[in-house]
Amino acid sequence: MNQRQTVAERKPAGTRLGKNGDGAERHDAIYRSISDAIIEHRLKPGARLREDALSEVFGVSRTGIRKILQRLALEQLVTLTPRRGASVTRPTADEAKDVFDARQMIECGLMPEVARRITEADVRELRDMARREREALKSGQQSTAIKLSAAFHERLARLSGNATLAEFVGRLCSRSSLILAVYGNAGHLGCESHDHDDLIGHLEAGNGERAQAFMSRHLKAIEASLSIVEEEQEAPDLHSIFGA
Repeated sequence: MNQRQTVAERKPAGTRLGKNGDGAERHDAIYRSISDAIIEHRLKPGARLREDALSEVFGVSRTGIRKILQRLALEQLVTLTPRRGASVTRPTADEAKDVFDARQMIECGLMPEVARRITEADVRELRDMARREREALKSGQQSTAIKLSAAFHERLARLSGNATLAEFVGRLCSRSSLILAVYGNAGHLGCESHDHDDLIGHLEAGNGERAQAFMSRHLKAIEASLSIVEEEQEAPDLHSIFGA
């Protein structure tokens, strides 16, 4: 079964890609590079993404770049505006609230089914993901920790067995990653470092109601930690960002 690639599985950006045409694999690599640069805040909200400049940086046609930008727009990481082109999405306070409200409704609702279906192997996998997230935070790798946290939540959703809702949670986690990268606090993801381990404990015990309540508090804590302050728009140096 084809599954959407989780945030943590994307390859790091910053590597110059060879000029080998506009194949699907090539487009996926460029998509990951731009997506990571946005989530890691190297491309800041409001930054313009000119098709001609990206075409030069990555060595692919403008048509290929346009398709990649459209794909990013579907994930709401990029905003496409007539006559102005593409720019990195600038989340507003209202949009951030909408994203976390949606996560409350979907992720919390999935917890009882996850608690019913979870296996010992799933628990080991989730605990390993939580450990890597903690280690990334301790070592100051904020963007890596954000992506690992998003991957953890997406993996939880997949354990429910509902592929459609899991896909939607993945998209919401991508939006949340951008929001956290822009408006979160350095060295902290808005929740306690042991939150994910505690949540796993409730799921492992088969207590879906406690897991649901814990997930709700967890998401509210993340949302409450955000400090939404508008930054001035700037023109990005694409060659420097993508190692060209």
